[in-house]
Amino acid sequence: MAAAASSSSPPAVITCRAAVAWGPGQALVMEDVEVAPPGPLEIRVKVVSTSICRSDVTQWQSTAQPDLFPRIFGHEASGVVESVGEGVTEFQVGDHALTVFIGECMSCKHCVSGKSNMCQTLGLERKGVMHSDQTTRFSIGGKPVYHYCAVSSFSEYAVVHSGCAVKVSPTMPMDRICLLSCGASAGLGAAWNVADVSKGSSVVIFGLGTVGLSVAQGAKLRGASKIIGVDTNPDKQEKGKAFGVTDFINPAELNEPVQQVVKWLTDGGADYSFECVGDTGVVSTALQSCSDGWGLTVTLGVPKAKPEVSAHYGLLLSGRTLKGSLFGGWRPKSDIPLLVEKYANKEIQVDGLVTHDMPFSDINKALELMLQNSCGGVIPFRRRPSFLPELGFRAKGKSGNGGGGVMIWLTPV
Repeated sequence: MAAAASSSSPPAVITCRAAVAWGPGQALVMEDVEVAPPGPLEIRVKVVSTSICRSDVTQWQSTAQPDLFPRIFGHEASGVVESVGEGVTEFQVGDHALTVFIGECMSCKHCVSGKSNMCQTLGLERKGVMHSDQTTRFSIGGKPVYHYCAVSSFSEYAVVHSGCAVKVSPTMPMDRICLLSCGASAGLGAAWNVADVSKGSSVVIFGLGTVGLSVAQGAKLRGASKIIGVDTNPDKQEKGKAFGVTDFINPAELNEPVQQVVKWLTDGGADYSFECVGDTGVVSTALQSCSDGWGLTVTLGVPKAKPEVSAHYGLLLSGRTLKGSLFGGWRPKSDIPLLVEKYANKEIQVDGLVTHDMPFSDINKALELMLQNSCGGVIPFRRRPSFLPELGFRAKGKSGNGGGGVMIWLTPV
C-alpha cells in the first residue's frame, strides 16, 4: 500500500488494493490498481469507511453497460484527503471528507436556484468516467478500470471531484457518518424535503432497508401517527420498530393485496407512501395505497429491471401525486454538514443501521447477504489510515438479519 504524498511534493501515481468487478454479476476480485493523481479541481481520498448501497448491487448485476467493465463500484464513503489537484482551495491534505454521488458546483442553473439538487455540472455520472475530462483515474497494466458514480470507493484510494465531496469534522466517527453520504440521507430527505411529512399523518414504506428505515425515522421525527412498514423479510419487523414503524405488513403472508390492508389500517389510504425497493411494479401499489384527493407517493429505489412505470391514470386523476427523490433532495455541500451536526447532537439515529461485522476480504459474502435480503442497503468498511493517529472509537456492527447493513473492517491485504 502506497504511502501518503506530502503536501509539498506533487501527487504521483500510487498503487493500492481494490475490489474489481470484471463483468456483470461476476465475483469481485481483489486487485492491485494504479490510481492517477487528482486532476484540476479533484482530490484523492484515502478511503477509511465505505458502504454497499443497493444501487451498487443493482448496477453490478446489470448487463445494460457491458463495456464499462472492469469496474470499481461503491459510492458511499468517508476518508482523508491524501492529495489535491490544481485549483482546489476548499480541501487540504489531511482533511476528513464524505464522498457523494451527485455534486454541487454552486454555479449552474439548478444550484443557483436553491430549488433542486440536480446539479447540471456534477450530476449523476453514468459513463464510468470522471466529470472533468471523461477519462478514468484507475488502471491495471495501463488499461482503464471504470468508475461508478464518479466515486468508486471499493478501493483503498479514490479520486473524486472536489464538488462531490463534503468536508467534515475529524471528531466524527467515519464508520458511521459514511452512511450519511447516501442511504441514510436519502431516506431522511425523502420524508423531510420531498414529502414534507406532516404531524399526525399516516405513512406507508415499501422496503425496510437502510433507505426505508431512514424514511421511517424521518416520518417519526416529523410526528407521523401511523408508520406502516412493508417487507418480505419478517426480521425487519423488530428492526423497524426501533426507527418508528408502528405497523408491519409481510406481503408473503397475505391473502389479499397489500394496498387493501393499508387502506384498512389508514381509513381509506395513507397520506404518504414511499417506494424504497427499486421495483417499478411496486410504484403502482404504492400509489394505490395512498388516499385519493391528496395522497403523495415518493419513489426512491433504483429499478433492478425495466425502468418504465405503469399505473392506472385514474390514480392520478383522483388527486394523488407521484414524485421522484434523488438523494432526498439534499444539496451536498449546503445541507450534509447540517445532517452531520444532527448526528453529532444525537438528533438522528445512524448507528442502528449496521447489522454485520465482516473483513474487506469477505466483500463477496457481503454482496450475497444483500442479494438474500439478509441485511439493509449499507455495508460499511472501516480501517485506520496509516498516517492518522488511532481514532477515539471502535464500533462493532450488530449481528442478526434485521434491517440495516453489514459492518466490514477494511484491513490491509
